[in-house]
Amino acid sequence: MSDEIKIELAISFNRQGPGARRVATSEPESDIDAPQGRLPKITKLMALAIRFEKLIGDGTVGDYADLARLGHVTRARLTQIMNLRLLAPDIQEAILFAEEITVGRDPISIRQLQPIALTPAWKKQRRMWKRLSREVGPNVSTASE
Repeated sequence: MSDEIKIELAISFNRQGPGARRVATSEPESDIDAPQGRLPKITKLMALAIRFEKLIGDGTVGDYADLARLGHVTRARLTQIMNLRLLAPDIQEAILFAEEITVGRDPISIRQLQPIALTPAWKKQRRMWKRLSREVGPNVSTASE
């Protein structure tokens, strides 16, 4: 009787960086299912703000201070994120359904949205949003006025 054990598996090695070569594997990679880009950071933060608001509303979390502690962020940072909920609903929707980023940096940051979010009149927010959208380029959806 033989005590020999034989294990077979396909293995893939990928190096990253300039000049990296791809090593062929036994199974070709499918480009069909691969995502073409990534969500803008502001989209993720908007979704997070909505989720946080629900957690507070349900009583799962007591307040912003609890959320900040649980998320290992400052209360100031959490306030910045939660300020996104002050945006007009159509602006929030435009942020949530923004196009994926395929190349380069995110076109818009939370810092650029703070003055808009802190403007109490939605009509004025929409004008500010349109102006910002024109400045940052095509990756930002425009909200209706």
